[in-house]
Amino acid sequence: MGAGLSGKTAAVTGAASGIGLACAEALVGSGVKVVLIDRDGEKLDEACGQLGELAFPLTLDLLDTAAVSGMLPSILERTGDLDIFHANAGAYVGGNVADGDPDVWDRVLDLNTNATFRAVHAVLPHLIAKKSGDIVFTSSVAGVIPVIWEPIYTASKFAVQAFVHSTRRQLIEHGIRMGAVLPGPVVTALLDDWPKAKMEEALAAQALMEAHEVAEAVMFMLTRPRGIVIRDITILPQGLDM
Repeated sequence: MGAGLSGKTAAVTGAASGIGLACAEALVGSGVKVVLIDRDGEKLDEACGQLGELAFPLTLDLLDTAAVSGMLPSILERTGDLDIFHANAGAYVGGNVADGDPDVWDRVLDLNTNATFRAVHAVLPHLIAKKSGDIVFTSSVAGVIPVIWEPIYTASKFAVQAFVHSTRRQLIEHGIRMGAVLPGPVVTALLDDWPKAKMEEALAAQALMEAHEVAEAVMFMLTRPRGIVIRDITILPQGLDM
């Protein structure tokens, strides 16, 4: 039996679209108050308008270090508490290293690692004081299998996996669960720079997933009885699982 989430509170980063929005929608549908965090305030307002009275926007640039470190009070102002933190926001870059732009790499690495780790650090004092909570990361199958066409993105997700599973063990004594969902390619804005031929090939081969399918995996993780931890859950489209 899964544990009910009704009445709990959550915050989701990168929640204006894609996986973050799908997860926020699933949480709201289960009776959770959700703070949707994103830098795109217009999309946030639109999303929260659609999700209803349990959804609260928080416009915040995750590359603004001071804003991230100070975001906990803004979350608590909206929901009064925090039980679940979903570190979902991320960026993608693919291509050959020899042809790459290190300035683009810096942004991807900062958002996928430094900003994500800082966001978790910002909410930890509250969860530790509660002696309870869940922290979920949107990682990637690229965090456990090096992907030849996306070495920088792969490196960032390997870092996420290392952080998750070292920090997870530190938090056990505080009653906090931590885990990661590792999807394969999902139809989101992160794939906007995929070559058209590669996208068409992936769609034809059923090698892409939808965001709501990732959200279902996240909800499975969150609804396990408190004595059960889902450390990682890897989900792949069947066309890629070869």
